[in-house]
Amino acid sequence: MLPEALTIAAAALLDACAPRGVTIATAESCTGGLIIGCLTEIAGSSAMVDRGFVTYSNEAKAEMLGVPMDMIRSRGAVSEEVALAMAIGALAKSNASLSIAVTGVAGPGGGSPEKPVGLVHFGCAMTGRPTLHERHVFDGGRSAVRRETVRTALRMMADRLVD
Repeated sequence: MLPEALTIAAAALLDACAPRGVTIATAESCTGGLIIGCLTEIAGSSAMVDRGFVTYSNEAKAEMLGVPMDMIRSRGAVSEEVALAMAIGALAKSNASLSIAVTGVAGPGGGSPEKPVGLVHFGCAMTGRPTLHERHVFDGGRSAVRRETVRTALRMMADRLVD
């Protein structure tokens, strides 16, 4: 069951997409499909949601989204460069006009001083517009990090529509 605030945010995003003819694709690593799941919780979402890529492994990021393995090896899967490449790849490999990509360390393990637990990089791409990046470090356990990642992703896409 999704928190009501996320369902409300997803519905508002889809309501903003519909009159603009905007369709969405997601490229998700640390959320494992939660963003697309939140969007498809809304009745009628099929008119605005094209597809979701769950690219949990580095190989999936490369194979499904075209993220260069050299980039993943040199910058790390949890990086600005990879998040941006994921967002651009989601647009290129879909029929969507708006994409969101997330890659991060949800925890409880896997963190480091440079990339702590809670670190998430976001990429948001829209056809004909510059691709945007945000970096956040969320507090709390794995569920809290993933929930805040979904909330932030929905907000970033909504903001992109009005930029």
